[in-house]
Parts: sequence; structure tokens; C-alpha cells
Amino acid sequence: MTDQNYSASNIQVLEGLEAVRKRPGMYIGSTDVRGLHHLLWEIVDNSIDEAMAGYCNHIVITLQKDGGIAVLDNGRGIPVDVHAKTGKSALETVLTVLHAGGKFGGGGYKVSGGLHGVGASVVNALSKKVIAQVYRDGKIYEQSFTRGAVDHEIKTIGNTEKIGTKITYYPDDEIFETLEMNMETVYTRMRQQAYLTKGVTISLIDERKEEHTPIRYRFSFEGGVAAYVRHLNEPKTAVSDIISLETIADDISVEVALQYNDSFTDTILSFTNNIYTSEGGTHMTGFRTALTRTINQYAREKGYLKEKEDNLTADDMKEGLTAIIAVRVPEPQFEGQTKSKLGNSEVRPIVEKAFSELFSAFLEEHPNDGKAIVNKCLLAARARIAARAARDTVIRKGALEGLTLPGKLADCSSKNPADSEIFIVEGDSAGGSAKQGRNRETQAILPLRGKILNTEQARMDKILANKEVRNLIIAMGTGIGETFDVSKIRYHKIVIMTDADVDGLHIRTLIMTLFYRYFKPIIDEGYLYIANPPLFKISKGKQAKYAYSDEERDTIIAELGGGMEPIQELESENDEPEEETEEAKVKVPKISIQRYKGLGEMNPEQLWETTMDPTKRTMFRVYTEDAEKADRIFTTLMGEEVLPRRKFIERHAVHAQNIDI
Repeated sequence: MTDQNYSASNIQVLEGLEAVRKRPGMYIGSTDVRGLHHLLWEIVDNSIDEAMAGYCNHIVITLQKDGGIAVLDNGRGIPVDVHAKTGKSALETVLTVLHAGGKFGGGGYKVSGGLHGVGASVVNALSKKVIAQVYRDGKIYEQSFTRGAVDHEIKTIGNTEKIGTKITYYPDDEIFETLEMNMETVYTRMRQQAYLTKGVTISLIDERKEEHTPIRYRFSFEGGVAAYVRHLNEPKTAVSDIISLETIADDISVEVALQYNDSFTDTILSFTNNIYTSEGGTHMTGFRTALTRTINQYAREKGYLKEKEDNLTADDMKEGLTAIIAVRVPEPQFEGQTKSKLGNSEVRPIVEKAFSELFSAFLEEHPNDGKAIVNKCLLAARARIAARAARDTVIRKGALEGLTLPGKLADCSSKNPADSEIFIVEGDSAGGSAKQGRNRETQAILPLRGKILNTEQARMDKILANKEVRNLIIAMGTGIGETFDVSKIRYHKIVIMTDADVDGLHIRTLIMTLFYRYFKPIIDEGYLYIANPPLFKISKGKQAKYAYSDEERDTIIAELGGGMEPIQELESENDEPEEETEEAKVKVPKISIQRYKGLGEMNPEQLWETTMDPTKRTMFRVYTEDAEKADRIFTTLMGEEVLPRRKFIERHAVHAQNIDI
């Protein structure tokens, strides 16, 4: 379908395109793989805006063999007539002027996800080549750009009955650290967008592997957010049916779906105009208020809560809850450039009223579900009370807040969290080396004994009863649960440092599960890291080098051996293998290779030099790029269900062939 009133006059220009190539991080966050994918999100968001406005029902994303990424939609097509303010075509304006687009003018879109987005112009600026094609008015229009500069004026290249827009861009290797798009990341994002936009079909095509036929995916979910909740809960056992609503009030569209499961954690995702608002906002506040009030009222009326019992808290109602809150707002007000929190005050009462009425009716009409939900919340409340008792009994006199640090902690002398870091080390042996090799001014060491509790399968009272977890909580100083406060953290770098074997990796996963489920703000603030100790020490005489991968090991061996190949790993420095050639036997230089399987095999100086010295070390920062994907992985790997874990292991076993056992 088309809209005859959608023209260049709907494109409002706020400011010119400046300094994008010079400071790309200001516009897309980073120039690593996340920034690379952000380019695609910007282009796809424009097509999603067309879909939300009712003009588009099919979007096709193609990862091309030649490195280009093409996004095609069957929307109205970007206008091609001359823009009154710029004197350029509307197409050229959209692609060359920052903050120019139909979402600013008031006549282009009622609802848009990109109100504060950087848009197609930044994608153009950060691409070495962009080709834009528009299908409208029975013609095909085309214009191309090189690193943001116009190659030629817009021209007609043919006739067509199609309508829509196709943007093909080639990310610039002068800007980005990598040009390799991750198919799984794109797949997850596109599936999410299809759940949130009923009536749209999103096709994803990967043509990059020449030896294979293109990989194709197609997403279309008429069930909307209810289907999304069903998908999120697949690895879990449901406690109730899915509850969903869809309504519009004062031009604000509200979609809510929820379902309780038997897990101890929650998955509550909120969206505004299809943008994931990780910090919630007024729509989330309205939902939580209605949920808490409605369940308490129902529990009182049915006698599940006695007269003298306290009301259930919002935290009690989170346990085992999977929910999606999606609103569409004509003029969203986001807090911060990242659009992570919605600030529109008018949204809260609309969500609160709509959900309260629906949820109350559901509980009355489905008494079995109502009873199951209330019982789930009552169990959580009892666990909360037990956890508080455990905290008061086991960790007395405020020790949880850091007044009495655990005896095994070798703390640093600095009291400035920004300068301080703590290494969570596997075992006393590695802990001893780390304590001797560290910088005592800024580096603290906390050894953990054995494998900590699997917090995916435990409530708060069990967690606080675990000595190793308790020591970690005390050392960090943040508290946990209802007393958690990330601003009280004692170290701005919390480093997981475990052995490079199966047990070490398992311990690392257990620690990461604890942080993801109970200390996620620490991850969000960028405080959690993983140490990267070397796998090999390669020595030749007095010369020693460290390798952090098999490939780096082979490179070092070749360098030390003068480039002679093949060079085999030696059991001792006295062995001198010989290589048979057609002419003569050639002596391979004496090379010894030590494979580190545990941190305790390194002396303090080696551990400092390779893994702890801030001027030489490599560490990995832990972050959550996709909340849905992270939740599913932790549930699969650490939950009670064996079958999903077995399938995961079978599917990914090929990547684990070289792990030491």
C-alpha cells in the first residue's frame, strides 16, 4: 500500500552530519562487533517503523557474499522529491544529514522506535559503500555513496510494480575492528522484532558461505508477545496459563503477556516502540504496581493471606515470572542516549489500569491458575523471610555489609573502588601464588574452595547458607537481595581467575550464574571480568615466551625454531627430535613446552607477569548483549532439566574437542 501524503515535506532536518567518522563511538557505542551490528539495527528499525505504521508487512535481510548487508522492505519507499530546506532529494537528505527522517516531522510516523536514533546517515558515514534503491511511483530510483559522500545524483534505473526501499551497505574496514557479522546475533534480534510486530514477516538470508546454498530463516508470529512468552518459557515448567492483553488508550498501545514457571528467577522484558528498555521505566512501574496490588487483593479475598499476615512484596511476585510489557508511544521520552529507560509519565496509569483489570478478571475466571500463582508467591515470601533470618543469624553485626571481612580474603590497601580489583581464585594453591605475586596496593585475592553452590537451583536462604558464596558477598560489600546496593561495591574490577580445565570452566560458570541471577547490576556496570592466563610456556635456553592459544603456541615454536617445520612438542628439554629430509637430517633446536592446566603450576612471578600485571595482561569483560539469550543459556546449562542440557552439549561438542579433562 502507499501514502500519497508521504513526501519530502515530512522529512525534518535537525542538524548536519558532523564528525561521525572521526568519533564513531559517540553514535554507535563502539567500533567492535557490537557497533558493527548496530549499523544493521539502525537500518532495520526504519523498516520496522514502516511496519508499525501499517505500511510494511515484509522485511528481508541478506548477508551477501561480497560483504554487503542488504535490507529490503515493502513499505512506502523513502520519498525522492526535493526537500525544501536542503535542496536535495529526500533520499539523499535521509542518508547524508544527521537526525533527518520521517520520524521527526510529525507527519511521517505516529509511532517510531528511532526518535532519538542516529539513523541511516550514520550508517552511510561508517560504510565504505552504500547503495540505496527506492521502489515507488512505478519506478526504481537509485543513488550510491562512498564513505558518506554522494557518488551521483538520484537517478531512475527502471520500472517496477513494487513499492519499498532497499539499502545495501558495506561496513568500512577503516572504522570497524571486524567486519564479520554474527548470524546468531542477527537471528536472535530479528526473531525478537517479529514477536513484537504482529503482522510482519522477517526473512533472513545468509549467502556468505560459497560452498553452501544460502541459509534462510523466516519469522512471523501472529501470537505477538504471548508467543514470545511461550518461547521464553520453553525450557521451564509452567505453573499457569499465559495471560495476555492488547489495548489502546490515548494513542498509546499496550501489549502485556505473562506466565509463571517453577524457576526461582524472573525474566521480565519491557519494550517501547520495539526498543528494549533494559532499565524499565514508567511502563514497567505501571505493570509492577498492578501485579502487586492485584495478587495481594486476590490472596486476601480468597483467604490465602491471613488477616495478620503482611502483604506479599513485588520481589515475592517476581520469582518464576516471565513477562513482556510492550508499549507504543507517539512521542517517547527516553532517559539517556541509550534509550534504556522510558520516562513518559502518562504511560504508567494506562498500563496500570489496563493490566489490573485484565489480571483481576483472569484470576477470578481461572481459580486453579490463581491458586497456583499465589502459592508460588507465598513460597517466595517464606524463602525471603528465611533468607533474612539467615542473614541476621549467620552474618551478624552487619558483616554482610563489609564490617567483618572473611579471613581468606587478602585485601588490598587502597580504599578507592575505582583503583581496586579482586581476583576470585580457584583453590588455596593458586590463591597462594596470587597473594605473593599481586600488587598489594590495588589487588585483593579471595580463594574459593571447590565448586560453589549452583544458584540457578537455589533460593536466597540456601545461597546465604553457603560459606564460599557468603564470603564473596561480604568481600564485595554490595549486600544481596533486598539490601543489594551496587554503589557500595568495594572493587570496580571483579576478576574470575580459574584453571583452564573442565573443573575450572565449571567453577567459572557457577560464579557467572551467581552474578547473572543475583548481581546483574555489577555486570551492567562493567565490573565483572574473566582472567586470561596462558596455556603454554615455550622455552629455548634462557628465552621463554607464553602462548594463550594453540595458534600462538605454534607461531612461537616456529619463531624459536628458526622456522623449521614440523616441530613436535618435547617431553623434556634434552630431547632433540630429528626431521628427515631428502638431503640430510636436520637438528631441531631444543625447545621445551609446558602446558599449564592449573594456576598453581605457575610461580608468583609468572602469574603476575602473564595474568595479573595491568600493563601486560589480557582480560575479558563480561556483558549481557541479549537478555533473552543469556537467560535461556543459564537455564539450559544450570537448570534442573537434563534433556535441554544434553541437546546443547551434543550440538556444541565439536567446539570442545581440545578441552583438558
